[in-house]
Amino acid sequence: MNAVRIGLLGLGTVGGGTLELLARNGDEIARRAGRPIRVTHASVRDAGRPRGPQAANVQLLADPFELVHHPQIDIVAELIGGIEPARALVLAAINAGKHVVTANKALIAHHGNEIFEAARRAGVAVGFEAAVAGGIPIIKTLREGLAGNRIQGLAGIINGTSNYILTQMRDAGLDFATALADAQRLGYAEADPSFDIDGVDAAHKLSILAAIAFGMPLCFDQVHVEGIRGLSAMDVDYAGQLGYRLKLLGIARRTERGVQLRVHPTLLPQRHLLAQVDGVINAVLVDSDALGQSLYYGAGAGAGPTASAVVADLIDIARALTIDPEHRVPYLAFHHDRLQALPILPIDAVETAFYLRLTALDRPGVLADVTRILADQHISIEAILQKEPPPGESHVAVILLTHTVRERAVREAIARIEALPSIDGRVVSLRLDHLEH
Repeated sequence: MNAVRIGLLGLGTVGGGTLELLARNGDEIARRAGRPIRVTHASVRDAGRPRGPQAANVQLLADPFELVHHPQIDIVAELIGGIEPARALVLAAINAGKHVVTANKALIAHHGNEIFEAARRAGVAVGFEAAVAGGIPIIKTLREGLAGNRIQGLAGIINGTSNYILTQMRDAGLDFATALADAQRLGYAEADPSFDIDGVDAAHKLSILAAIAFGMPLCFDQVHVEGIRGLSAMDVDYAGQLGYRLKLLGIARRTERGVQLRVHPTLLPQRHLLAQVDGVINAVLVDSDALGQSLYYGAGAGAGPTASAVVADLIDIARALTIDPEHRVPYLAFHHDRLQALPILPIDAVETAFYLRLTALDRPGVLADVTRILADQHISIEAILQKEPPPGESHVAVILLTHTVRERAVREAIARIEALPSIDGRVVSLRLDHLEH
């Protein structure tokens, strides 16, 4: 059969990795797809710059819009990232009758609903496995492997940069700024790491996973987002002393009152599977009714892992080129006319346990004042850790672990505790979750 012709938008780390993987495993890929898959064109900023041997037979174009309209291209792979011009290019490709594969989580999170509707009208396919968790096939798993299940929730370490920083803070005793600088030195963090450390990247991915898991439109703007910027090494250490590890988690969960969509630092029991995921590795824990809990683990970024997911999408589309568009796997797992706009719980209505650290005057009665305020808000205490004050110091660190409570009650209690004259500074609060059924 004739080869499927690919046009790459971008020939950087992921684009180069995709080109190399298709060349290295070309025969195997052709056996799986039923026909060869070849990159024939690529859009690059500098068409005159020397490229590797895999690009020898690739026509380089300076204008990306020329590529998306080129009559000899079957599938456009968008690998440039960002919102614009990626959105305009993807929509132009769809309107030109091209199938699209993208690794762009921000694009899908913000404009996926628009892109999927345009693709449905045009009768073309959009693949986006590489947009979440690198090479881990989590989108295919949710959309196809667990298609017979009702998915109750999922939780994931879906940003490798933040996970590396938290691992270094725990294992090497580094403060946040030093761990971040180390991640930047190794290439795990960008020069401007805001999207990673402020939780935005994880929220993009969580909104995609939740839409597929629950059959609802993408709603990135309703995800509660907190990052790890400014986390204290002291809290990482105290969490360990209490038998927990700090992870930046993306959590999506169905409840009777609505869907929880939240990204924030979370204390996990040290024995929990997700607590064992260190460094730049990603992992997603899925809770479904028939299978129960299942864990998907692997490299979440990099040329090879991301290219693996891009090529998997290319193979899927190559296999489905002759299939009636109405019989392809739906983008968000459920048919477009069966998606439901589920209510999203505001964060102050979410129920979790909490880690609270306060700096209190070391004198009798202070802890009683604190526990009285917690009792007034119906907050029960699971554990207390009180540290000895340094020599000559009058204040002591007190750490409290609460049982599950509604967030609003904790916020009200914290405001009252911080107003006590015996409390110095703000109360540090972190959510604690066992991720049980």
